[in-house]
Amino acid sequence: MVRVLGIDPGLTRCGVGVVEGVPGRPGKLIAYHVVRSEPDEDIALRLLHLDRSLTELVALHRPDSVAVERVFSQHNARTVMGTAQASAVAILAGSRAGLPVQTYTPSEVKAAVTGSGTADKKQVTSMVTRLLQLDAPPKPADAADAIAIAICHIWRGGTRAKIQAAAIAAARRSSR
Repeated sequence: MVRVLGIDPGLTRCGVGVVEGVPGRPGKLIAYHVVRSEPDEDIALRLLHLDRSLTELVALHRPDSVAVERVFSQHNARTVMGTAQASAVAILAGSRAGLPVQTYTPSEVKAAVTGSGTADKKQVTSMVTRLLQLDAPPKPADAADAIAIAICHIWRGGTRAKIQAAAIAAARRSSR
């Protein structure tokens, strides 16, 4: 059984979901949170608040690993910059705690949870609710996305880590 803290990075709303499970089986939702900050607040204070909040959540939930949604190019440069900054803080929070951190693209997360890399937020939320046998969908969508990222890591993270380890071992053998 593995416990994963999934993070959907954002400056105004950063979703955090904690799920326990094993590949191929429905997991168990432990908790979810949304870390919020005001858009008109100083960026340094917003990032500091996010850092402190994520550090506290990692300490509280004691995950085995952290999974973060990878920033993808958006049309709005301001939005992508804020998301990238929040993503860096999220990766740092896991790394600082000595945990393995993995990133996933939005399409990887959608494909893992719904079977389609082009699923919309409503479909992701619906599948998260079904897969974890929840009474109600997690709200807001940032929380549901964070939970989906954790599920994706449980189901795909182990395989991805084994492939990376094999590739590193092969590269070492060939460099001898």
